[in-house]
Amino acid sequence: MTDLRHYDVIVKPVITEKSTLVSENNQVVFNVDKAASKPEIKAAVEALFGVKVTAVNTLVRKGKTKRFRNTLGKQQDVKKAVVTLAEGQTLDVTTGL
Repeated sequence: MTDLRHYDVIVKPVITEKSTLVSENNQVVFNVDKAASKPEIKAAVEALFGVKVTAVNTLVRKGKTKRFRNTLGKQQDVKKAVVTLAEGQTLDVTTGL
């Protein structure tokens, strides 16, 4: 396992239409470090936000190739974590830490 601190594991919360829809199912979506494992993500969310996590699902979105005028560029790869909270737990990601 890598040696990441809790603040290094979670990069930022994802605030999109789809992530607000899954929040109704007691789930929260975060962009996380590419080297972070599921147990590290679970420990970071529990330590930083003081909630009980039941499951962590991860996915890696590969960066797209974009063109701006005549210049080609590539977006970065992003690792996301969908964190399922225990029943009765809530987490408001719009407030800061």
